[in-house]
Amino acid sequence: MSFKQILFFTVMLKGFTSFSQTTYPKIVGYFGIMHPIVTFNEDETTVNFRDYYAVGFPTGINIWKNEKIGFSFEVVPNIKEDQGTSKVTNLLFHPGVLVALGKGYTFAGRAAFESSGRYGFTPVFNKTIIKNTSCSYYVAVPLPVRFGNDHPASFTVGFQFGIAF
Repeated sequence: MSFKQILFFTVMLKGFTSFSQTTYPKIVGYFGIMHPIVTFNEDETTVNFRDYYAVGFPTGINIWKNEKIGFSFEVVPNIKEDQGTSKVTNLLFHPGVLVALGKGYTFAGRAAFESSGRYGFTPVFNKTIIKNTSCSYYVAVPLPVRFGNDHPASFTVGFQFGIAF
């Protein structure tokens, strides 16, 4: 075999390995910042940023079974600043199912269990906006629905952004 042929086959094999498919299961970790924008219940409508500031820090692991479906487990400490005082107000346990919708969109259907005594579910619509070889940046719209703990049922619209690696 000549040097040119060896070089040709080496370049061809290198090209095949760089276009190889992702192996599954695939594990992805992430961290984000979630801002609840507005919360509705039968008694009132509350708006974040107006009289107080609340923020959550979703941190989790996604385990993709294949390119279409996966499992996610997330923990979200929530902090609230009100009248000059801030404190952790809640810890959310948030397991769920992931469904890839294509073109960087993902749906997460999550169960919700809060240390405050509330429970419910959270549909989340997620979009990867920047994808690098070592990490991805995303935005998401979580839509929490909560019940329990002697409070009326509530529905919240939030905005989340973060990094996955």
